[in-house]
Amino acid sequence: MGEMMDTIIALSSGSLPSGVAVVRLSGPKSAQFLSNIAGKLPEPRRASLRTLKTAQAESVDDALVLWFPKPASFTGEDVAELHLHGGKAVVAKVLEMATAIGGIRLAEAGEFSRRAFSNGKMDLTAAEGLADLIDAETEAQRKAAHYLASGGLRDLYEGWQERLLDARAQIEADIDFAEEDDVPGSVADMVWRDMTQLQEEITAHLESYGRAERIRDGFRISLIGRPNVGKSSLLNALAGSDRSIVSDEAGTTRDVVEVRLDLGGYLVLIADTAGLRDDAGPVEAEGMRRALLAARSSDLVLNLSDDDHWEELSALEGVDVLKVRTKSDLLQARDRMERGVAYVSTTDQGALSEFLDQLGARIDGLFDASQSGRTVKLRYIDHLNECVKELDAGRSNELAPEFRAESLRRAGYCLGKITGQHNTEDLLGRIFSSFCIGK
Repeated sequence: MGEMMDTIIALSSGSLPSGVAVVRLSGPKSAQFLSNIAGKLPEPRRASLRTLKTAQAESVDDALVLWFPKPASFTGEDVAELHLHGGKAVVAKVLEMATAIGGIRLAEAGEFSRRAFSNGKMDLTAAEGLADLIDAETEAQRKAAHYLASGGLRDLYEGWQERLLDARAQIEADIDFAEEDDVPGSVADMVWRDMTQLQEEITAHLESYGRAERIRDGFRISLIGRPNVGKSSLLNALAGSDRSIVSDEAGTTRDVVEVRLDLGGYLVLIADTAGLRDDAGPVEAEGMRRALLAARSSDLVLNLSDDDHWEELSALEGVDVLKVRTKSDLLQARDRMERGVAYVSTTDQGALSEFLDQLGARIDGLFDASQSGRTVKLRYIDHLNECVKELDAGRSNELAPEFRAESLRRAGYCLGKITGQHNTEDLLGRIFSSFCIGK
């Protein structure tokens, strides 16, 4: 693409004041500004300590400066970075000096990344992965985001596009030269076998959306059981703070209380709910209704008991339920052997750690480590489904070969919409506006 006219500048590091502040420029006047305030341009991609000065030779700050001439930069344009002392006044002065030059302006949200996309430095999946990487809270989120940001999905989808292109070329050659004597028999059977396999691969890939959603939004666990079996105590022990009321009085939890945990590298949302009992008043009954509603939408329900008599949860048919025996410090070792039951005590740190390990292993078992990064984002679903639909149409023997080849072209076009080969300004604006300024 052609070079953009404006040079943009922004604070690309965290909020001020801070130990170090990184100011980034991108565009044709980056070199001019850097040489104006720091003297001779440093050697490309090597940090150089310089005293930054105004046009009147007044010292502003001592800073590390870096120079990345195009095209070997994040955006594909000339890029300069200033590693300043992280004071508000220092950064404000540098931004003021830059924007006083015609053609240099403050960057908009996500504008550096959008220029990187426009200049072919990344595709849309990598850009979205970069945004996810910045927001990642857990190890699983980091891995999934890094896979996207490093081009993992781009490589997967472009590999599928190559197979579609090869198949289409073979089908069209089979059409063009079908009557030639020296052309071997039809290659259609071989091509459509591969397209059937490709359709199965994409369908399996689509099924990973549920896993991706859990990694991104959190694995949801609900605590269920009679009043005073230890639900609130367990939640507080896991959270490390008194999030729920702990009392001997039945019915003290009337609503759903939720905490966020990093468990085994996964974001886990654990909800404490109202105790289940028969003689509840109207307010407590509403809490119980909400408890069962939260449990039905959970990925895992922990059914707690302190006397080995667990609630029958017929309303939760189809939900993964784990029986948990609380207050296990009161039991003898020989009494902790029932299969399918987890034991926990909030007063015994060893028992609590063992329970967390068991819970983490159960969550980890839902994820295939070898596929942990191949997570599908919601934006991709419609395009992938349309790709599968086109492949299915192309495999139909009822269509003429020309129409079957056209279905392959449309299937590849669907994949190109995901990576950004075919896009609209509205889509790009929506994606990049979610980035922070300076990225």
